[in-house]
Amino acid sequence: MKTIVGVLLAAGSAQRFGTAKLLHPLPDGEPIGVAAARSLLSALPHCVAVVRPGDVLLHRELTRLGVRLVENPAPEGGLGSSLAVGVEASADADGWLIALGDMPFIRVATIAALAGAVRDGASIVAPEVGGRRGHPVGFAGHWGPALRALRGDRGARDLIEAHPGALQLHTTDDRGVLHDIDSPDDLQASP
Repeated sequence: MKTIVGVLLAAGSAQRFGTAKLLHPLPDGEPIGVAAARSLLSALPHCVAVVRPGDVLLHRELTRLGVRLVENPAPEGGLGSSLAVGVEASADADGWLIALGDMPFIRVATIAALAGAVRDGASIVAPEVGGRRGHPVGFAGHWGPALRALRGDRGARDLIEAHPGALQLHTTDDRGVLHDIDSPDDLQASP
């Protein structure tokens, strides 16, 4: 069976949130980043979390879950640089499912379906709710070199836009694929 690696991007600065966003508790008490990692791990046994250097508390929480950590030595390089670091750290994978650390409400079944689509031959796959594309996004292994070359805050968006025929949309009713947490107010509007 093909190995699809979950890559959790968790090296952001959380400037809009005001505090250590990924450690902020959800209403059930679990930290945002831990909940996102737990969902990813529940669907994919191989996961890498890309974190900021020196973020000791987040490192400890994610390590307890069994997530392999890799530090982005230059997180100021944006989402693209973290994505590149995560893919490089799992270069032997047959594909990747790129998830965001501030999206803790995605259902495990949705993650599993997206990973299954990559295993079954999808080149790029993303969830779609009501005509809106969400996260996580899956990439087949042949995208590895392009993913490792990414930089900047647009992540893989430019890559997807440059290859629209490669994108397969997975229609779902899982509104968690659209719900990222940028401010404390976003916690009140959980899907």
